Amino acid sequence: MTTKEKDTLKKKIEEDIIHTQEQIESLKEKVKPIAPDCSLGRLTRLEAMGELHVNNKVLDESRIHLTRLKNALVRIDKPMFGICIECEENIGFGRMSIRPESVRCVECANNL
Repeated sequence: MTTKEKDTLKKKIEEDIIHTQEQIESLKEKVKPIAPDCSLGRLTRLEAMGELHVNNKVLDESRIHLTRLKNALVRIDKPMFGICIECEENIGFGRMSIRPESVRCVECANNL
């Protein structure tokens, strides 16, 4: 991977980290518990609880994604960055530009 490609990826990772942190803060507001005395109808309350569950799942996934992005930022200057951990071939720049936290090439990721 060239230095220019790594610089492009580093910028993308930094932007993704900021975006993910903002998303996490937004989700934290959405996952606050619903007060039992909240004046919602029975179905509306059940819907709100279902939405709360979905938002909790998205929040968990966003936190995992943020951790992976931060790890990618730490690894970006290391020689193994952009190398598949399974087959040890280069991960294509196209894949890395979409998912810079990737540690497997498309083929190895599909074999999981």
